Amino acid sequence: MTRWLIQRFVKNPDQVQDESVRLNYGTLSSLTGIVCNLILFAVKILIGVTMHAVSVLSDAFNNLSDCFSCIITLFGYRLAAKPADKEHPFGHGRIEYLISMVVSIFIFVVGWELLRQSIDQIRTPSPISFSWPLLLALVVTIFVKLWMANFNRTIGNRIHNTAMIATAQDSRNDVLVTAVTIGAMLLAFFFPDVPFDGIAGVIVAVFIFLSGYSILSEIVDQLLGKPVSSELVEKIEAIMRSHPEIIGIHDLLVHDYGPGMMIGSVHAEVDASMNFMAAHDVIDEAEREIQEQLHIIMTIHMDPVDLSDPERNSYRKKIKHALEDLDPSLQMHDFRMVTGPTHTNLVFDVVIPYDSRTTKDQVRSTVNAVLAREPEKLYAVITFDQDFTEHDDR
Repeated sequence: MTRWLIQRFVKNPDQVQDESVRLNYGTLSSLTGIVCNLILFAVKILIGVTMHAVSVLSDAFNNLSDCFSCIITLFGYRLAAKPADKEHPFGHGRIEYLISMVVSIFIFVVGWELLRQSIDQIRTPSPISFSWPLLLALVVTIFVKLWMANFNRTIGNRIHNTAMIATAQDSRNDVLVTAVTIGAMLLAFFFPDVPFDGIAGVIVAVFIFLSGYSILSEIVDQLLGKPVSSELVEKIEAIMRSHPEIIGIHDLLVHDYGPGMMIGSVHAEVDASMNFMAAHDVIDEAEREIQEQLHIIMTIHMDPVDLSDPERNSYRKKIKHALEDLDPSLQMHDFRMVTGPTHTNLVFDVVIPYDSRTTKDQVRSTVNAVLAREPEKLYAVITFDQDFTEHDDR
């Protein structure tokens, strides 16, 4: 079924780097999710009303919230394809964030109402009109969600889209929610005096709250400016390091203006003895590759590094090792030596990650201890940089 849908609705499905092909994949995924979740919502509403089961009604609205999430995603893909204009030179992608906030508020309202009804069901239980055919229909909805999980995982892996992979995980979570609902109904059938239906309704309402919180927290992070993901950092660095002339990378910044519009900058270190025109050609090619492969408008600043000075290289190596012993997460870059008649300044930048317990004073003390062992009069001029990327600690 998945392969048939792809062949039917995605033209040139193997050209996954093409923007129009990715848009078609995204549209197919979103529309499929909307249709399936609406069908599940309708089926579960019918079952819930017929059997007077609050837990089934809660599960139905859980599917409705998933439907809204698919609508958000569909807007995102469409807005990403809409070109920038005079009033919005960075595109229209951030409209998706506003829509997401409205939907998250709606999800919270629905969750609260279902929680209230479920608590009422626990306090004053009402009997469930049990029906084996309707219970069987509820079981069938589990298989629909399992197919949706496989469908989104297949497309997500094919086009390397983390949002679709996350949607697949959400579908697997929904299977658990429905299983809890079915279990509660069976228990209520065999033990009618215990309000299992209301208890299951509370559990499902909590899942709905978590879904709304997940959407809202993600949007707030995007609006406040979350760091670029470690996966994207690795892809950017891999493209740049594929050029052997680039010997160091630092000060990476990526600004997200919504789906399909990211603008970034990064510093690339090259050998100072390299021909200027040749170095510029390498940098220009790396910028082009990042834009073509990752769809990021990247500006690369070229930093010349003098690799021919053995004294400079020796000082850099000693300080680098001392910082690694102090805290392996510390990063040092832009190391240069300025020699004067009375002393020598060693000028460099250090990045202290946010989750590091190392202080600036500890860094200064460590570096000064290294320089104190040298016969020359050396001073460290340290600039402490801020890290704007997310790092994977695995």
